[in-house]
Amino acid sequence: MITALAAAGLLALDWSDGCRPVAGAEALWRDDVRYVFVGETHGTTEAPAAFADLVCAALEEGPVVVSLEYSVALQPTLDAFMEADSDAEARAILAAYPHGPFVHHDGRGSEAMLDLLLRLRAMLREAADMTVVASVPDSPRVDGFRQSYAEMDRAVLWSRQAMAQPQARVLALVGRVHAEKIRRVGSPLGLPAAAHIRPEETLSLTLAHQGGQAWICLDECGAAPIPETDDPMVRGVVLAPQQNGKFDGLLALGQVTASPPVKP
Repeated sequence: MITALAAAGLLALDWSDGCRPVAGAEALWRDDVRYVFVGETHGTTEAPAAFADLVCAALEEGPVVVSLEYSVALQPTLDAFMEADSDAEARAILAAYPHGPFVHHDGRGSEAMLDLLLRLRAMLREAADMTVVASVPDSPRVDGFRQSYAEMDRAVLWSRQAMAQPQARVLALVGRVHAEKIRRVGSPLGLPAAAHIRPEETLSLTLAHQGGQAWICLDECGAAPIPETDDPMVRGVVLAPQQNGKFDGLLALGQVTASPPVKP
């Protein structure tokens, strides 16, 4: 389904350029897999960094659409960020945007997420065959229509991104729940976004719970503990069903550290 060979002119990104190999990642790049989802706990230092490394590895196999959990309204700002003449100008463009996670600090506006954006920008400036897209739809809130409809809208966006570039893989970094592949019985979420897409074309990873902290906003924002429910010694991509089929595998990064917001 997806061409395994890199497109002509694709830059061969090597690990010396800041890309680090992720153990087991080679199992993700099967020809029949169009979508790779990474379900994270927002607000860690390690998850965005590892996602950038996965993008590097995927680019060695062919074109990539990088899907980030930002509102579609941010797309013009995201494009301007990527096209800016300097990193300083790019940072200023993002800082000037008046809404969204870089203002409200829900973990998607962390220092680690900014670092991810800067790494993606560097890849693009080296002519990598990559597109960076915002993938949270502007779904209206309508009485009687619950979160499940917004999940369906998100899946539609992903499928449109895939159809627009049929030779590319879609790599999506999202909150853990959106990456689940089975129905949540009794939950307003219903069918999570990833579950709307043909399962044979998707691989969905969940960030392993191996302890540490994440920057989380509940009643207050700050570093909060992450439980240690997975084997603390495992590292890298492990493809084995998780949580009764919710995920196809783990992305195990060890203990994580909290990444505070770019703006205090």
